[in-house]
Amino acid sequence: MVMRLLHTSDWHLGRAFHRVSMLGAQAEFIGHLVATVREREVDAVLVSGDVYDRAVPPLAAVELFDDALHRLAALGVPTVMISGNHDSARRLGVGAGLIDRAGIHLRTEPSAVATPVVLADAHGDVALYGLPYLEPALVKDEFGVEKAGHEAVLAAAMDRVRADLATRPDGTRCVVLAHAFVTGGEASDSERDITVGGVAAVPAGVFDGAHYVALGHLHGCQTLTERVRYSGSPLAYSFSEADHRKSMWLVDLAADGTVRAERLDCPVPRPLARVRGTLEELLADPDLARHEDSWIEATLTDSVRPADPMARLTERFPHTLSLVFDPERAPDDPRVSYARRLAGRSDQQIARDFVAHVRGAGPDERESAILRETFDAVRADAAVREVAR
Repeated sequence: MVMRLLHTSDWHLGRAFHRVSMLGAQAEFIGHLVATVREREVDAVLVSGDVYDRAVPPLAAVELFDDALHRLAALGVPTVMISGNHDSARRLGVGAGLIDRAGIHLRTEPSAVATPVVLADAHGDVALYGLPYLEPALVKDEFGVEKAGHEAVLAAAMDRVRADLATRPDGTRCVVLAHAFVTGGEASDSERDITVGGVAAVPAGVFDGAHYVALGHLHGCQTLTERVRYSGSPLAYSFSEADHRKSMWLVDLAADGTVRAERLDCPVPRPLARVRGTLEELLADPDLARHEDSWIEATLTDSVRPADPMARLTERFPHTLSLVFDPERAPDDPRVSYARRLAGRSDQQIARDFVAHVRGAGPDERESAILRETFDAVRADAAVREVAR
């Protein structure tokens, strides 16, 4: 006697993996999703953004999405979807009113965050609120916040959610879908940076009042609290995800709002492996035999670049997709690669370092503010242009 929810996100339909098409694997995942809904008697499906990989997806990705909608609708199980930072909210939301009649509820408009999909079980109502990705520069006026920032706009959106919830019958359970970087989450290389004002993350406390928060954006499956979780992407989209266990959350929401979550594995089209060493070591190491059928990122540490490294590697590892040269050198060696020196640093940090390099001192407080504002303006302009496409 529970409301059973299936939480997934970040499908990124249309995305390739190092130039390898993932459409076949994505279609296999959709089939797995539909089978899970049927076999585990799911009451509602939650898709927390980044349905597509880009604002204007290829036709094959749109066809796969259309197939997914038809198959989910045929099961008669309600599905709630929000747009993510990779989606074009306007495109994804086309026909939302009509599709709604089939039980597919698209939530792409910031103004509709307090308009829930209301489901019912034997214990009463469950209100599912969809918070699409809220680009601060584009929605700050909608939410009446003075300063564009992730925490401010999400807090304002949740204020609206809580205000609507207060008008509903006592005991109504609250489920929130959101696409954001929440403090405590662990990022990977395949997520697009959403930093504003030097800050990307928002505290989990923003979602206080919700019985379950189905998050999207980060590609690793993560539990921030028992009530706040990322499902992660169903497929790996970068070698930084080589150690991820790709999955969905099967969430049972009890009458009193308590949550029980079970992690369900997704199909793996081919395992990923990162191997490191000299070329000869990689070709000879017997412990690497288990990776011979994996997609490979090989990092070569030879002091001198060997001849024909990719051709030689693919003789043993035919699915090698990425080749990195990283000779073993001391960190202060001037020959240390530019990429290694910049690893883990944000655009703003790199800009500050550049200022310090060219004039001998880093930017002062006023200059740092100018840098932040400039980077935010460029990112906001890119978001506006993408929405307009």
